Amino acid sequence: QVQLVESGGGLVQPGGSLRLSCVASTNVYFFSISTMAWYRQAPGKQRELVALITAERTTNYTDSAKGRFTISRDNAKKTVYLQMNSLKPEDTAVYYCNARSPNSPQYWGQGTQVTVSS
Repeated sequence: QVQLVESGGGLVQPGGSLRLSCVASTNVYFFSISTMAWYRQAPGKQRELVALITAERTTNYTDSAKGRFTISRDNAKKTVYLQMNSLKPEDTAVYYCNARSPNSPQYWGQGTQVTVSS
């Protein structure tokens, strides 16, 4: 069983920045072979993929995040980050960390609230 703990959410004004972190309670090897991702879910909407980073550090972003968000990972710290810049009110959501690896179930964090409002 892998636990993912997110942090870094909060209230920010439009145009502001936040950095989300997600720490995994697993060994470094398992973390290093996992694809790590950030999803978000706004009220009344389905959960959507925001960004992912593979074990090879290939990244992928949803169109609305391109150019504003950056996903990165530190395998030694078993942590994945999401740097969010130029935040907009439509970025308001609960952000979830996700981990997937070969031949293992996927894991989810408990979520961290991001609210963009003036």
